[in-house]
Amino acid sequence: MHWYFDVIKNYVGFSGRATRTEYWMFVLFNFFILVIARLIDWLLPSSVPIIYSLYSLAVLIPTFAVGARRLHDIGKTGWWQLIGFIPILGWIVLLIYFCTDTQDKENVYGANPKEFIEE
Repeated sequence: MHWYFDVIKNYVGFSGRATRTEYWMFVLFNFFILVIARLIDWLLPSSVPIIYSLYSLAVLIPTFAVGARRLHDIGKTGWWQLIGFIPILGWIVLLIYFCTDTQDKENVYGANPKEFIEE
């Protein structure tokens, strides 16, 4: 759960690098929160998914920020996220990039974040 809160604390941090674990744990917790928000909206009498929509807007910038840091971790610019606007092919490319392992050495975006992780 701390990965989720670390991303939220670094709300607009588009610089630096994020490991695969940090990115995918944020995605996982974010998915579960979105499902819960959708269920709550379903239980409410309103036909507008207000909680789901508000939460989605609240995490929009942190989602792009952690995505940019994840791409920085493999040596790509954060602008590669825009390829996601290309249906199917863009999503596949992003999925491959987000699953790619960290560059072992320091790159132009900073030091290897795996060196600082205590096991």
